Amino acid sequence: MSPPHRTTQLGRTGPRVFPLALGCMGMSGAYGPSDESESIATIREAIDRGVTLLDTADFYANGHNELLIRRAIEGQRDKVQLSVKFGAMRGPDGAFLGFDARPVAVKNFVTYSLRRLGVDYLDVYRPARLDPDVPIEDTVGAIAELVKGGYVRNIGLSEVGAETIRRAAKVHPLSDLQIEYALITRQPEQTLFPTLAELGMSATLYGVLSRGLLTGAKAEGARVHFPRFAGEAGQRNAVAVARFQAYAAERGMSPAQLSVAWVLARQPSLVPVVGARTRKQLLDVLGALEKPLSSEDVAAVEALLPAEAISGTRYPEQQMKLLDSER
Repeated sequence: MSPPHRTTQLGRTGPRVFPLALGCMGMSGAYGPSDESESIATIREAIDRGVTLLDTADFYANGHNELLIRRAIEGQRDKVQLSVKFGAMRGPDGAFLGFDARPVAVKNFVTYSLRRLGVDYLDVYRPARLDPDVPIEDTVGAIAELVKGGYVRNIGLSEVGAETIRRAAKVHPLSDLQIEYALITRQPEQTLFPTLAELGMSATLYGVLSRGLLTGAKAEGARVHFPRFAGEAGQRNAVAVARFQAYAAERGMSPAQLSVAWVLARQPSLVPVVGARTRKQLLDVLGALEKPLSSEDVAAVEALLPAEAISGTRYPEQQMKLLDSER
């Protein structure tokens, strides 16, 4: 068992959580084959190590991820907080069919999530993206009704811009924004983080390893579609990241540990979401908590690998157009 760590509160009204959250998407094949027994063992190991917040979505492998988590947390519901995204619609072949955040859809989605997860309530519930055809006030209002009914404890948002956050916050208190943030993805620092601080919200930060780019992951699974891994840009990025990886080795850290430690040093009040798929990966990233960076360390890392050294957008062009956070 790891020694006890501080906890971080998700906004003024949200739950207190372990300083790292476990993102479970990769356990359902997003980045290549995964082993169910190892995934379940990883979730249970995380709980044993003190991790409380588990992040998922109802559309991860069309419900597979929620069913996997159900098996992993059986008998331990009181030790975890479940953060669930909804809204993306998929066909039986996995094809993306659009996004639906109408109030009636919100209530339908949560019904099936509760059943698949085998729980009576969700700790944080959030639309995965902004539905351009539905006012955010309507979507958040529907979740607020679920809060009143006891089916949801807290409301979050994901990948939305400052204006949308402000509008949503007028309807109901919000715990956190889920947004991509990493050494090479720093746009949220400009307007999103100041807006969250002003409104008393937190953030759960995904992509802190830049989908494995910072750790030298192979371009497989969903990664083959990401511009930062593709073609000449991918080759240039690999060269730039190699300097970062060498620096980590000099410090006696893995690239994953250095990536997470940088985020914790830069945003100590926010919560990185780490997508460990194995117990080995999990224990590695948890090691970042024992290796904090000084302000001098942070400056050295940023000078070594500035965000502008990386080529390509974080999502393919079509997906970038769907992001309210990028407008």
